[in-house]
Amino acid sequence: MWETFLLFTIPVGGGIPAGVVLGQSQGIGWIVLTILYLISDVCLAFAFEPILKVIGILSRYVRPLKVVCDVLKESTNRTIARYGTKQGPVTLIAIAFGVDPMTGRAAALAAGHGFIAGWTVAIIGDMFFFLLIMGSTIWLHNVLGDGSVAALIVMGCMLIVPPLIRKVRQRIKSS
Repeated sequence: MWETFLLFTIPVGGGIPAGVVLGQSQGIGWIVLTILYLISDVCLAFAFEPILKVIGILSRYVRPLKVVCDVLKESTNRTIARYGTKQGPVTLIAIAFGVDPMTGRAAALAAGHGFIAGWTVAIIGDMFFFLLIMGSTIWLHNVLGDGSVAALIVMGCMLIVPPLIRKVRQRIKSS
């Protein structure tokens, strides 16, 4: 179970399909997998929040770090802008679902939410993402009979589908 949890702590989506396949091979059911992933998100919150605070403080005194922070803020603002101007809980959940929980937390912080509320919406969005990827991985594993191939296909889709959707949207807008 520990190995599955460690895969879930990888801050990019590739850990999800691999963790689901590994967990299933160890006889871990989907409910326990979901709880493990939730715990990994809570651990992320407690690890990431102090880093976010320290970087914010240091950026006041270290010029190159301030430049990096400004670039990240601008990137976050562009990401948030795609979801509209009103940053309510549903929008913040959508940001965490569509990008990642750290961006969701940064957006929640920008919208004025503190630690608990900010991470709650970020984790809810990430849990929706997890359930979608876990369900897809389990279904594909059942169809193909090979968990490794299922995980690779899901990871490939996670990398390829979002840019394709953006491209299609751009073509529709320019038409």
